[in-house]
Amino acid sequence: MAMDAIEELYQRILTRKSASPDISYTARLFTLGEDEIVKKVGEEAIEVILAAKSQGNLRLVEEVADLTYHVLVLLALRGVSPTDVAAELARRQK
Repeated sequence: MAMDAIEELYQRILTRKSASPDISYTARLFTLGEDEIVKKVGEEAIEVILAAKSQGNLRLVEEVADLTYHVLVLLALRGVSPTDVAAELARRQK
C-alpha cells in the first residue's frame, strides 16, 4: 500500500515536469535545477530532525511526507525510480 502511494506520487511528479513553472511547484523545482532540489531535500531533512526531537508525531509525519516528496523530485530529475530504491533495499535484506 505505501509503495503504491509513493509510486503514484512519483508518476504525478513525472507528469508535472512538463507543466508550466508558473502554475506547478513541481515544475518550478525542475526549472530551478539540481542544486535547488538538493538544497530543498537538505532543508526538509533538517525539519524531520527538528520534528522528531520536539514537535510530536503528527508534525514528524508531515515533515517526512515533505522530505519524501522532495526526494522523489530529485530521483525523477536523475531518472531514478522508487522501484530502483526498493530493489536496493531488497538487496540489502539478503
